[in-house]
Amino acid sequence: MNTQHISKTLQTIVIFSLIAMTSCNKKKETVENTHPKEKISNTLLAEWTGPYSGTPAFDKMNIADIKPALEKGMELNLADIDVITSNNEAPTFENTIVPLEKSGQELNRVFTYYGILSSNMSSPEFREIQKEMAPKLSDFRSKISQNEILFQRIKTVYDNAQKQPLEADQQRVVQLTYEQFAMNGAELDTEKKKRYAEINKELSELYTNFSNNILADEEGYVIYLTKDQLGGLSEPLINAYGKAAADKGQEGKYAVTNTRSSMDPFLKYSTERELREKVWKNYYSRGDNGDDKDNNENIAKILKLRKERVALLGYDNYADWRLQNRMAKNPENAMKLMNAVWPAAIARVKEEVADMQAVADANKDNITIEPWDYRYYAEKVRKKKYDLDSDEVKQYLQLDKLREAMFFVAGELFNYEFTPVAKGIVPVFHEDVNVWEVKDKTSGEHIGLWYLDPFARTGKRSGAWATTYRSHTTFDGKKTVLASNNSNFVKPAPGEPILVSWDDATTFFHEFGHALHFFSSEVRYPTLNGGVRDYTEFQSQLLERWLSTDKVIDTYLVHYKTGEPMPKALVAKVKKAATFNQGFATTEYLASALMDMKFHLADPSNIDVDAFEKETLAALDMPKELVMRHRTPHFGHVFSGEGYATAYYGYMWADVLTSDAAEAFAEAPDGFYDKEVAAKLVKYLFAPRNAMDPAEAYRLFRGRDAKIEALMKDRGFPVTVK
Repeated sequence: MNTQHISKTLQTIVIFSLIAMTSCNKKKETVENTHPKEKISNTLLAEWTGPYSGTPAFDKMNIADIKPALEKGMELNLADIDVITSNNEAPTFENTIVPLEKSGQELNRVFTYYGILSSNMSSPEFREIQKEMAPKLSDFRSKISQNEILFQRIKTVYDNAQKQPLEADQQRVVQLTYEQFAMNGAELDTEKKKRYAEINKELSELYTNFSNNILADEEGYVIYLTKDQLGGLSEPLINAYGKAAADKGQEGKYAVTNTRSSMDPFLKYSTERELREKVWKNYYSRGDNGDDKDNNENIAKILKLRKERVALLGYDNYADWRLQNRMAKNPENAMKLMNAVWPAAIARVKEEVADMQAVADANKDNITIEPWDYRYYAEKVRKKKYDLDSDEVKQYLQLDKLREAMFFVAGELFNYEFTPVAKGIVPVFHEDVNVWEVKDKTSGEHIGLWYLDPFARTGKRSGAWATTYRSHTTFDGKKTVLASNNSNFVKPAPGEPILVSWDDATTFFHEFGHALHFFSSEVRYPTLNGGVRDYTEFQSQLLERWLSTDKVIDTYLVHYKTGEPMPKALVAKVKKAATFNQGFATTEYLASALMDMKFHLADPSNIDVDAFEKETLAALDMPKELVMRHRTPHFGHVFSGEGYATAYYGYMWADVLTSDAAEAFAEAPDGFYDKEVAAKLVKYLFAPRNAMDPAEAYRLFRGRDAKIEALMKDRGFPVTVK
């Protein structure tokens, strides 16, 4: 998941509405900083200092500074806008767009700290500030997006650029800026603008409440096990659960917390069926427990407000509005792709369930496969069909070695070199965070810093994601990149190795793909560091493919005890089983993507969210043996903000590109390490970011549009799509 801001202009119109963790209560230190209008005094607003062109002062982060920093940052940002709108000269790119690109630097720095406190270090104290500030931030965004003088200046530059085009990247900045303002109500009349702003304010509060409810349910439900309830679990996993319990004051017990990284391996390996059911229900009922943390009412309100807001702009539904500038262009095209894959996915689920039921029957387990059985019996089928034990594979997947493998791939494809930065040189927000400097291997040029925050903890939102603290630009002095990858691996007991599943290793590579996309940027203007949502997952999904290349397997996938590389026989089994369980993986994802779209195409007037989910899934013939990857009441991608709303299909859209692009490497003389194809990959698919239309960029790389056939083959589905 990529949480980088969509554009520079939008970072004054968009705010993090993620979830998160614990506060940093260090003594406040004040830094004086000079702004063109006045002196400001707040650590979070101050320019970053120190080596590497300055880095965030995470060691000086104090929750007490957040509210005043946001308020002052908004004030200074609006002052930047006033300078633009009070200019009496005719609007030009240089006197309108350039200062808009430079605006809000102090507030952007505050948002860096706000994002950490929201996603990585949340606390009840911080969540109260979030609730209080959400409507204020919404009002602030509306003051910019609905500033008529500002928009008229932007429109004049846009109109002039249609008659006399600017340089290509400037033309793209103007186009994106104009479209974004127009899409957010800049051309509405006064009354409609007022209602539009009111709706945004209401939505901002609902997004914050939705996110905090999920986090509360993740923190509030923990299952403690005793020694006689550990059947089937590996020693490293038992030790990790033991540490989790000890961290919660339950020494001698074992804690399965309510996060995916804790839940998933338990469901896969535990022999305790009743406990599997309990763990499964805890996880999939987040936000849906009929209490004060229940999200169904929030979702109903969000859907109504979204529809009302886009109706002010003349759209029939939210999906039509949202997809107009995406690769899919409209919901019909997105649905066409999903509907092409769905029948094959659920047909494969039926085959998988039949295989699992046969194993259960042969074992005389006297059960019918239920959702909490799927992962457990899938492992037994995997072993029977492919003689492949996931736990055996896990012994060769050490987190540190996987990180080294990622660095190797980055060196081969991008010519990057990663060097660890000594503790204390660069401030970090938690002791678990480590930092590496990124350089060009040939020239030694400094590219940026990579932060890694790998472990789950109280207050950290679930899942894995990538973000930037500073993006590459050159229009206002060259800026190097500060990028971060964040995961939720279960922290091992002291001295224990960090062993992960193949799926988790794939996700680790995926998120690193986002980081490489950030580092490889070669754009001038901040707006161009954004992306098109159904394209930005493509680069990261493509990087997953290098995990299973021979060079990575032979060198970095070594046994955690013996140091021996993964045996060729085991590698062969892994590759042979590559399409195993694709029914489950594709169906749980696609169910979420389809529900996202169908919710936003439906009439939300009197919607019963739970009932709509059940009825829609039934109409889709959703297999009863599994559920959506993200059930609606905790679907944070879609309802804790708008980044993935009607855009969750984008992972599959991007995967069509991924499968097709992977074939370009597979066909090359040197395969996935072919220098010529890698150079085209960086030049056309990574470095431009959003400086050109994604479809055009892909055609420059591949010589044609992507085809769905490669995706179907990769998943082991029949290729019947025309």
